[in-house]
Amino acid sequence: MARVGNSVALLRNREFFSLAGTAFARSQAYSTIIIALALYADAFNTTGFIEGLWGTAFALVQLGIVLPLGRKIDTGNAKHWLLGGLLVNVFVFVGYMFVSSSIHVVLIRMLQGIGASMLWITGASVVGQISPDGESGRWLGSYNQVAALSSLAGNIVGGFLLSVYDPLASRVVFAILTLITLVTFALVYFNLRDNPGGGVESSGAESGAEALRNLIDLPMVRALVLFRLSFSVGKMAVIIFLPILARREFGIGAFAIGWILAGGKITKALLQGYIGDITDQYGNRAKFVAVGALVYGLGVALIPLSIPVEEVVGRFHFGYLGRGQVLGGGFIVLFLAYAVLGIGDSIRLPASMALFVEEGEKYDSVASAMSLRSISWKVGQTVGPIGVGLIKDFVGTAEAFLTASVFVIFATGVFWLVYTVSDEPEVVAASPNG
Repeated sequence: MARVGNSVALLRNREFFSLAGTAFARSQAYSTIIIALALYADAFNTTGFIEGLWGTAFALVQLGIVLPLGRKIDTGNAKHWLLGGLLVNVFVFVGYMFVSSSIHVVLIRMLQGIGASMLWITGASVVGQISPDGESGRWLGSYNQVAALSSLAGNIVGGFLLSVYDPLASRVVFAILTLITLVTFALVYFNLRDNPGGGVESSGAESGAEALRNLIDLPMVRALVLFRLSFSVGKMAVIIFLPILARREFGIGAFAIGWILAGGKITKALLQGYIGDITDQYGNRAKFVAVGALVYGLGVALIPLSIPVEEVVGRFHFGYLGRGQVLGGGFIVLFLAYAVLGIGDSIRLPASMALFVEEGEKYDSVASAMSLRSISWKVGQTVGPIGVGLIKDFVGTAEAFLTASVFVIFATGVFWLVYTVSDEPEVVAASPNG
């Protein structure tokens, strides 16, 4: 039976706990830095194009490394790759300590992209591989749930720290992120088995290419890849530009921005493990992907409403520890919109990840499947932020977010069409508890 407590119980497993630690460190850092980007945009008075470039730089380097990285993880020692990714993130935080221009942010975002790819692909692959048969949805959903909780902490705690310590004048915030990452390094080093993925035999580059050809021949993988190519444009527009909208349109401070982003993280933290359990029991994971994406598209479409609603709702004081600011309806709309986005992701993500793991297991290429999942995202993530940024510059902010919503809805339609006309419709066995 699906139970919320099932996710918490997994933390008693030392290996899952250490892997969850990597998700915690990665998401905490990502969420804190997203808020810092809004502060950099305000301080450097950047254009939408430059702001989009911060997202593109992060994704562009990932676009070049995720496929070879996935095969290296499949054929090598995944534990070493996790430890390496954590060390790369330490160098990232040191770099952020010395930012003094928008170009510096671009360069550091590129290094951050490398570390994020190493941790994301390796962590998700290992979780899927060491999970018991019939429980991949629960394990991956719970893994994402920890990431959501960490991201929530990054939004709230990171937002508070950034409101107290200006990232351009103080190194405290990035020193704290460095400490969290080093603690996670120790957890993985001492708790995770050596070579957790098994290290399948490989003859080199040809075997990697063959694995990818085999995977892309699978109808479900094709449907998911096409879906993510378009969906990523819409989602990355939200991730990059919503905090900047809050800061530059409404003058919202770092801590309040953190609470806006917390709206989605709270729903993701509460729901992902539970819904992952449900997908294990009832199957039909493709339907979960489609429904979750449509809910996400609805959330994106709500964001432009923040502009006309800003002055409609009465002003109120947002206070914390002797600090605070006066906010309006824009804050409320953005918080609620992000909560809807979190519900959509909670429905979509556990099913999507479990499908990639299942398809990858057919050819002993789970990490390659996860890297294919990642690269399909990076294509849209590379061109999306700049494209949406240009729409923001030359057309308008509301139009930019509405364009993002259209991409999400279009992605859902493409996914469902490719899935339904495939020769091999998905068959997912229910778990023993189902």
